[in-house]
Amino acid sequence: MRFLLRRLGFYLVAAWVALTLNFFLPRLMPGDPATALFARFRGRLAPEAMQALRETFGLTHAPLWSQYLTYLGHALRGDFGISVAYFPTPVVQVIGTGLMWTLFLAGSAVVVSFAIGTLLGVAAAWWRRGWVDALLPPALVFLGALPYFWLAMVALYVLGFTLGWFPLGHAYSDDLTPGFNLTFIADVATHAVLPVGSIVLATLGGWLLSMRNTMITVLGSDYVNLARAKGLHPARVVLRYAARNALLPSITSFGMALGFVLGGSLLTEIVFSYPGQGYVLVQAVRNQDYPLMQGIFLVITFAVLGANWLVDVVYLWLDPRIRDSAS
Repeated sequence: MRFLLRRLGFYLVAAWVALTLNFFLPRLMPGDPATALFARFRGRLAPEAMQALRETFGLTHAPLWSQYLTYLGHALRGDFGISVAYFPTPVVQVIGTGLMWTLFLAGSAVVVSFAIGTLLGVAAAWWRRGWVDALLPPALVFLGALPYFWLAMVALYVLGFTLGWFPLGHAYSDDLTPGFNLTFIADVATHAVLPVGSIVLATLGGWLLSMRNTMITVLGSDYVNLARAKGLHPARVVLRYAARNALLPSITSFGMALGFVLGGSLLTEIVFSYPGQGYVLVQAVRNQDYPLMQGIFLVITFAVLGANWLVDVVYLWLDPRIRDSAS
């Protein structure tokens, strides 16, 4: 418990640093959100409205330390200001619209890719020089070398446009009303097959090679040889003795990948017109929407920190050496 609390304290300090950078960076840049929004209306706003817009975005004439304390108070309440691109919608509401779809799309792709790649890596290491080890690693590495958005476009053209097996885009059909029913769930799953599949194909080789290489090293360890000499079942040797220890480096990478899920799979979401976080981020950059970019930056940062803390919890469960050192 002391180990987890110490790591949690470190992540809280990192979160505070991220909040501080998020406050100061836009104020060091030329221009401000109020000026960008005023320019979008092309003279339809009176010049007197500029000061009101500045106050709306928190750009007052108060001392910088006072603005910083006010910003921290709003951030702790989950108030990140008003979006420029979607004015006058709050940033939290804009982020929330794409967050659910990004969690579903990119989260499913990361989990599926990690699970399948790890299992294939275990199989390739255990049956070395077999067909799994001979064929799958080079084939998946070749697919991983291709840009994942190119794979998405090829899949969209062949399976969606030419053969008509899958929808061409969006998260669900336009004639359906969102709801928790079998028809809507099946339609969402059908729309997600191509974008999830393209991400999985592009990332599967990395998980396979990482697990295979670590697994080969672990299989040569003394404790694995002792387990074999004791006559234990091969499945128990593979899963309990070898794979459990070889999984530790992959768990760290999985935590990082899971944290960056909230950033969205930017180009895949654009190719499939998927209403996720990456699409929202593109709109924020195009419209110089600083509050929205700040909000997305914080969401991604907090997600990475939270995912890493969960990885520490899993490490504590998987590796008894960490429990011994923590105690």
